[in-house]
Amino acid sequence: MHFLNPIPIRLIHDRWIDKYTERQISALTDLKATPEKIWEAITTPEWTVRYGYGTRSDYDLRPGGRYQGVGVAGEGDFLTVEGEVLELDPPQKLVQTYRLMFTPELAAEPFTQVTWELEDQGDGVTLLRVTHDLVGAPLTAVGIAGEHAEFGGGWPMILDSLKALLED
Repeated sequence: MHFLNPIPIRLIHDRWIDKYTERQISALTDLKATPEKIWEAITTPEWTVRYGYGTRSDYDLRPGGRYQGVGVAGEGDFLTVEGEVLELDPPQKLVQTYRLMFTPELAAEPFTQVTWELEDQGDGVTLLRVTHDLVGAPLTAVGIAGEHAEFGGGWPMILDSLKALLED
């Protein structure tokens, strides 16, 4: 009788499969702004067009409410992200589903989950943590991590530009 050695298979899984299917990305930054100001910048379309990818984020801020990220371009607006508000505790926490829509392949992936957490550190500083659970969404995982040039810088770029906007 012949037995298959599972170790090389597990190594392949850990290196290639696990990396893009069972993933969670966290981005963390401290901002010289109040939780209320950051909450407004995250949830208000007038603010969201000014940082990150310049997407207008429209939230219906209630559990079950709709979320849409709309790209603004010369040829007209286009849907880039869609989701639903799952939980909110202004200005400390927002949990939402999230699905990228700009290619048929991304739109075919399941909804993922994004959690925004704001923690007042005192002295006008707030810790912002974004956790993106990407289970089953390997294409989204690659882009949102900033690992693919076509996607831009992902969450790190979004938080860096939010920080620059609020601290300017």
